[in-house]
Amino acid sequence: MSGYILAIDQGTTSTRAIVFDGKMKVAGVGQKEFTQHYPKPGWVEHDPEEIWSSVLFTVRKAIEAAGITAKDIAALGITNQRETVVVWDRETGKPIHNAIVWQDRRTASYCEKLKRQDLEKLFTRHTGLLLDPYFSGTKLSWLLTNVKGARARAGKGDLCFGTIDTFLIWRLTGGKSFVTDATNASRTLMYNIGSNEWDRQLLDILRVPAAMLPDVKDCAADFGITDPSLFGAAIPILGVAGDQQAATIGQACFERGMMKSTYGTGCFALLNTGADMVRSRNRLLTTIAYRLNGETTYALEGSIFIAGAAVQWLRDGLKTIQRASDSGELAAKADPMQEVYLVPAFTGLGAPYWDPDARGAIFGLTRNTGPEEIVRAALEAVCYQSRDLLDAMHKDWRNGSGQDTVLRVDGGMVASDWTMQRLADLLNARVDRPTILETTALGAAWLAGSRAGVWPDRAGFAKAWARDRRFEPDMDDRTRNAKLKGWKNAVARTLSTR
Repeated sequence: MSGYILAIDQGTTSTRAIVFDGKMKVAGVGQKEFTQHYPKPGWVEHDPEEIWSSVLFTVRKAIEAAGITAKDIAALGITNQRETVVVWDRETGKPIHNAIVWQDRRTASYCEKLKRQDLEKLFTRHTGLLLDPYFSGTKLSWLLTNVKGARARAGKGDLCFGTIDTFLIWRLTGGKSFVTDATNASRTLMYNIGSNEWDRQLLDILRVPAAMLPDVKDCAADFGITDPSLFGAAIPILGVAGDQQAATIGQACFERGMMKSTYGTGCFALLNTGADMVRSRNRLLTTIAYRLNGETTYALEGSIFIAGAAVQWLRDGLKTIQRASDSGELAAKADPMQEVYLVPAFTGLGAPYWDPDARGAIFGLTRNTGPEEIVRAALEAVCYQSRDLLDAMHKDWRNGSGQDTVLRVDGGMVASDWTMQRLADLLNARVDRPTILETTALGAAWLAGSRAGVWPDRAGFAKAWARDRRFEPDMDDRTRNAKLKGWKNAVARTLSTR
């Protein structure tokens, strides 16, 4: 059997399809951006049909670029933007509304209402999550309440709910497979991560009919077979994981205590805690890292809503830079005597603050502040937020300083040497950048490839992981502590007063 594996990486701003060869090297890529819809302040939507079209386009492009046909592909893996919600008609397959994106904050007041009812502890105990608009459950409840007739149709079993993976599998299989995996289910506020099943008590609170929920499988499982008319031959779908869990797998973080951080649109750090479902005391999330062969591995996760999106804002909003890749070079030219802080709370603040009402702010501006200082502040903001997560994780995981941490990084921002060096400096920890930066897609591909029996097992895959460069901290304690103190002060002045 051919060793070619196809990975679909359906992200927040673009869809990528990557064909990997039998040596786990990239053989062909297709990528397509799609439209971001902002119907109201704080609302973010995607057109599911445009996402579907982007998947078809990128898969065909990647197969063509690899110089193969669909018959040469042993298996397909899918990774996706998590928490984004789609509801569609079970008969026609048509969405009843735009997808509500993970960044969307429209259910903030509903989350506050549930908190006032003293329900957050219940949700956290069952799901490992906090009551925040970030997660899928309150978005789904909003759709059922606000789309005419949706709740009645859902109760009769006429509607399907899914995160993006479920919607794509449904479409890829011609409506024959209505499934998800444990990692995506664990991000919905409706899935009990201890018992590994949909939680009836939470469904009742959110008024979500169980009939509209997909079956939940391991991350490496039989999810269905693609309709042969789509790509010229049927391809078995054998791997699925949410994007951050897929990146954890792609970074081969299979051992307890291993940590990865992905710097994409947002930033997401996961610490593997093995079979231990560690309950955070510092407002981190307890989540499923992966489930393989029926065995669940857990993680502590910290979620930062704005990372690479801040660089996009510099480019498209402020027009300070022409290309995202220019940011590191410009930041290096900033005046070291100016301490400018950007708190990028464009859609609220994530972990460990969880303040959906906070909004972005810049502090420390002087008459001499220019584009260089603004760009540096945007890149440093990602590093400061990463430090917040690392500190919280080590308080939960063990009472250590974090100086023995080695952080494996991936995502678009890690190509910048300046940013990675500043990250190591502010974390006071070593930062490892892998040779293969497509770790999210690679993780999905490994799930599918190992299930198909054409790629190595877990130990073999971990052995194949290779480092491109290690960044060692090179900032003195006095400078680091002063900068961290300034960041804490900036955040304190940005948090909402609710």
